[in-house]
Amino acid sequence: MTRSYRIATIPGDGIVPEVMAAAVSILQNLADAGGKMDFEFTELRAGDGTKARTGMALPPETLAEVKRADASLFAAVGETAKEVILPIRQDLDLYANLRPAKVYPNVPHVRDGVDLVIVRENTEDLYKRAGYGTSDWGVALRIITRKASERIARYAFKLAEREGRRRVTAVYKANVLDMTDNVFLDACRGVAAEHEGVSYEEIIVDACAMKMILAPEHFDVVVTTNMFGDILSDEAAGLVGGLGMVPSGNIGDERAVFEPVHGSAPDIAGRGIANPIAMVLTSRMMLEWLGEKEAASALESAVVETLREGKHLTPDLGGHARTQETAEAIKKSLVAHF
Repeated sequence: MTRSYRIATIPGDGIVPEVMAAAVSILQNLADAGGKMDFEFTELRAGDGTKARTGMALPPETLAEVKRADASLFAAVGETAKEVILPIRQDLDLYANLRPAKVYPNVPHVRDGVDLVIVRENTEDLYKRAGYGTSDWGVALRIITRKASERIARYAFKLAEREGRRRVTAVYKANVLDMTDNVFLDACRGVAAEHEGVSYEEIIVDACAMKMILAPEHFDVVVTTNMFGDILSDEAAGLVGGLGMVPSGNIGDERAVFEPVHGSAPDIAGRGIANPIAMVLTSRMMLEWLGEKEAASALESAVVETLREGKHLTPDLGGHARTQETAEAIKKSLVAHF
């Protein structure tokens, strides 16, 4: 019996329509090759271009369609990011932002053996955008709750158990931000006590930033608050070849929106040289969340084979391939893996 999935796609701005088209074509190829699933893609509007045309960066019909979809692929927008992805995350209660950073073959990287996951709380902190001010001063409220802290900690420990990971590291700044981070830490400690099979430790965020450079192999699952996770995940991306190699997922109890973390890259938009691999690996995360683990594994294997072969690397990886050439190479590799 064929499993059908309704997938919302939000191409956004800059290079995103190019990498989204590559990923969608690969998913269609995967469905055709496996014969066990099919996708109905619905393309939605959002971002800078949409705001210029309609006056709204996130039209209500886009958000409504995301809610109806089985899963969504969002790529990136430009200056309107806070008007698009933040409302999506908060309105759909996508409380876990999952950002893996993994070294793949034939990709320039800082250290060998990096394979970590940052589990970032996704609905509160300074990203609530609560505050006030004038042109001369401003106040931004950092909101940290026990409820959100406990559920992101539980997500991190369950992920560690599910994937056989050995350690959860809670990242904080309670020596300064004591009113908020002590709430977060107390919640993490309580959850850790319920998961004795997984090692637990705590580290101050600035020390974590340094250790992630000097000894990234130490980290396995990192759980932290929204802004710290945002910053550390980009640092982790730098360890494994850059933002063109890093996927992510915004995950809630019922819905999920998956996105690469590379931004819209307007400087190379329309040139056909953007690296599609982050978008493809993001699609792999979506497949896994949908329960299509065999397809997810096949897709990652095809990416690994394409990278290892080294003939279709985009300029950011030291090659000369165009976006679609890399996508076609991944499709060719899929035939052998699925």
